[in-house]
Amino acid sequence: MTPVEAIASDGAFDPAALVARERPVIVKGLAAGWPIVARGREGAASAIAYLKGFDAGRPVVGSVGDPAIGGRFFYDDEVTALNFTASRVGLSAFLDRIAAAPDDGTSFYVGSTDLDTYLPGFRAENELSLDPAALGGAAPIVSIWIGNRTVAATHYDMSNNIACCVVGRRRFTLFPPDQVANLYPGPLEPTPGGQVVSMVDLRAPDLARYPRFAEALDAAQVAELEPGDVLVYPALWWHNVEALDAFNVMVNYWWNPVPRFMDTPMNTLLHGLLSLRDRPEGEKRAWRTMFDYYVFGEAGRAAAHLPDHARGALGPLDEAGARRLRAQLLNRLNR
Repeated sequence: MTPVEAIASDGAFDPAALVARERPVIVKGLAAGWPIVARGREGAASAIAYLKGFDAGRPVVGSVGDPAIGGRFFYDDEVTALNFTASRVGLSAFLDRIAAAPDDGTSFYVGSTDLDTYLPGFRAENELSLDPAALGGAAPIVSIWIGNRTVAATHYDMSNNIACCVVGRRRFTLFPPDQVANLYPGPLEPTPGGQVVSMVDLRAPDLARYPRFAEALDAAQVAELEPGDVLVYPALWWHNVEALDAFNVMVNYWWNPVPRFMDTPMNTLLHGLLSLRDRPEGEKRAWRTMFDYYVFGEAGRAAAHLPDHARGALGPLDEAGARRLRAQLLNRLNR
């Protein structure tokens, strides 16, 4: 494993340019001036009081794990259920529960909670200056993550990420997308947090059971974050996230520089399992060539030799074209 590159914050912040490097980057101290960072430096009680001041009273999903799981939200030993309980709770009450809990290894976690919905006004005081045009024109999804010493098992997200460590220290261990086979992904569903996770426990990898994970470790990069540090990394990079202190808060921004009318590639993957995976190997090789030509190659190549009026779905995709294509696909699926 190697350290993630760290750069100094100089006031200019262009996350799209950082993502274009196709690797993670830490911007040291970019969020250090946020009030929540200052309150966190005063202590957990001060940070919790600050958060409670923005509580809109809407129930959030609070997760609790027994000390036996070591803070890692995952599956039970038989992979028949999740190893924690989740329920709708009041945010302030859950924060009080974290504050009052003995340090006995019980894990408390509020994951991916929309900031503007559940803590309105927080972003007015704690915000990165982001130019939507530089992010493809779409406003990012901004979420908050709160808990004690927890581990988010190695997973990927389908969006680029700006992860702001604001209370407590965090450790990200990141793996490039080409390591997927070496990470031994788990079930497509259910999942501990909405995304597929690696079956390997990074803290104690069983290399007898998962031998290729050693190759993944060779390719891994580690980001050690202090409060105020910001980590930027591209979509589909796998990451294991450890919250290292008794109280931790992270704010993150997800974005994709693609029009919102585009479908999620996960739907394509699921349909690929339905239509392609179990075909004869010769057919699969032929379909791989077809996908390279129509999908993964240069966008305009498949229609370049056709007149404009004959290009149909092969032409540039816009919102109307996406609706037609979706309707055509639904019609085929419903036959």
